[in-house]
Amino acid sequence: MTQSDGELDSLVRKRIRALRVAQGWSLEELATRANVSQSTLSRIENGQRRLALDQLVTLARALDTTLDQLVETATDDVVTSPMIDAAHGLMRWPVKGDPGMTVVRQRMTQPPPDNPARMRAHPGREWLVVLSGTAMLMLGHKRFRVETNQAAEFPTMLPHAIGAEGGPCEILGIFDRDARRGHQRDGTTGTGGSAP
Repeated sequence: MTQSDGELDSLVRKRIRALRVAQGWSLEELATRANVSQSTLSRIENGQRRLALDQLVTLARALDTTLDQLVETATDDVVTSPMIDAAHGLMRWPVKGDPGMTVVRQRMTQPPPDNPARMRAHPGREWLVVLSGTAMLMLGHKRFRVETNQAAEFPTMLPHAIGAEGGPCEILGIFDRDARRGHQRDGTTGTGGSAP
């Protein structure tokens, strides 16, 4: 990297360290996973060693991210406006998440579908937190009321759908890679049923 890339250089080094710390790994653990020496990794994180493309690729892979994500620069889209889905009575605020995870904030006004045929099943795992109101989570033939500040976690191979109960609710939904793919295949990015 050239001198003019100093800010990006510093950002990449901070990201490498932050991702390592977030995983709870020592310098030695990440160095072993990336097949570099501990001293080399320490010098990379501290800015005492030049960043080499081949090492960045290896470190990105070891940190379960991509080179693009490791070197991406800050974007101007810090504030997002809700996307309106009037047909389903939803507002969605996309939230950037960890590589491999999708985090979506949703406002729901419709109950989940009564028709079990409209429930989804796909590989993966989902989590949701109710920010306000009450959500109704349908898993197979069971119904679960999820109140404000309560959370639910479930494998998405169970047929599932979610909606509002007794008025609007807002949820924060988190999807792992497989669950995200399952929702993208059917053209939605949400948590289920008629309330994606």
